[in-house]
Amino acid sequence: MIKQLRLIPMYLIAIVILIFTGLPFLVMINTSFKKQLEFMTAPWSLPEKFTLENYFLLIESNFFSYFLNSVIVTVISVVIVIIFAALASYPLARMKFKLNRPVYILFLIGMMIPIHTTLIPIFKLTQTIGLYDSIWALIGPYVAFALPVSIVIYTQFLQEIPKELEESAKIDGCGHFRLFWQILFPLLKPATATIAIYNFIHIWNEFIFALVLTNSPSNGTLPIGLREFYGEFSVNVPGIMAALTLGSLPLLLIYFVAQEKIVQGLAAGSVKG
Repeated sequence: MIKQLRLIPMYLIAIVILIFTGLPFLVMINTSFKKQLEFMTAPWSLPEKFTLENYFLLIESNFFSYFLNSVIVTVISVVIVIIFAALASYPLARMKFKLNRPVYILFLIGMMIPIHTTLIPIFKLTQTIGLYDSIWALIGPYVAFALPVSIVIYTQFLQEIPKELEESAKIDGCGHFRLFWQILFPLLKPATATIAIYNFIHIWNEFIFALVLTNSPSNGTLPIGLREFYGEFSVNVPGIMAALTLGSLPLLLIYFVAQEKIVQGLAAGSVKG
């Protein structure tokens, strides 16, 4: 009984945090079912009559084209980041060579570079190689700036795996490539889930590179598409909220799926030693 009473403050704190984090989502969803006039007169109340007008407006606009572009760019970028970061972290964490430490420090320095300071060189490079105004122009910068932090995360996780596991595999004739992908990489589920969530959210919401490196509506991503609801003298707030509601679904889905993978990976890692 005393132990349960001690948990009451923690539950109260959790409820307060839930209110502060969940209330914006409820307001967003609630506003998406209102008309513009009703939002202006009663922004915080429930809709007098729920309407799907804003969602039908999305169907008539280019929203789903922007949505598809964001899915393609984000998924491809995250997959490339996971593959290249995992391969780069393996020699940094498990092999000894002269440039091991300098290369690792170089990736740490890469995390400190403000990405938007490279906007002009990347813009000129994209024009030179003929990728300007295409969704493929976005994948290169997204992958490049996501690699340093991803490599550091993978390296830290790999260093925690007992070397006896690797030595046993080598005795059985396992090469480096097979050792990594079949034995070590499955143990990196927590790191992979963390990297996937972090980079997915960052790339999905990225605006500046998408604005500069694309020009036509057919190649824009979701953050660019939200500008369609901004008029010269007014803003369609319920329309924006409807777009944000649909645009948030992939983030929520990938978070809940990856969160389960993190728990499974931690549970597996707790007994592997």
